[in-house]
Amino acid sequence: MKPSQYYVLALSSLSLVIFAVILQQVGYQGVSFLPCPLCVLQRVGYLGIALFCLLAANTVSLRMYFHVLALMTAIYGFSVAAHQVWLLSHPASSCGIDPLETWINRFQLAKSFPMLFKADGLCSAQLPAILGLQVPEWSLLWFGGFLVVLSLTLMKKPAPATPAKPLT
Repeated sequence: MKPSQYYVLALSSLSLVIFAVILQQVGYQGVSFLPCPLCVLQRVGYLGIALFCLLAANTVSLRMYFHVLALMTAIYGFSVAAHQVWLLSHPASSCGIDPLETWINRFQLAKSFPMLFKADGLCSAQLPAILGLQVPEWSLLWFGGFLVVLSLTLMKKPAPATPAKPLT
């Protein structure tokens, strides 16, 4: 991938975290979207994708290494989002106030940046749909998109360099 493509992935990933914070702080249809433990773990996934894509764009010698780390982070985020989508269809299995929330909220990141990393919501809460989908479903689609792009570009062979034609 070209550095500009890594920048697009990083910016997209960061934009999703910013959108999540806006939903949390401002709300949508009069409802504040408080992050649950799984939401916080997905934010970590998006931030990981952004970080590794930025590192891949700026470190030619380690580009493949950071690309693989971004791919692994996308797999992680996809699995967390898939679990939360499953919880939406099985509300009796909610993570609710559980050890995961307590564990996440004890991290220094949650104490230092509560707007980003403090878990306050319920994983199976039925919040207003945005364009027909719940936020975890959107997250699953986005992680799936990152996963597809990173996978396909990892397997793509680099194009052979063509010699420049002399000016005549």
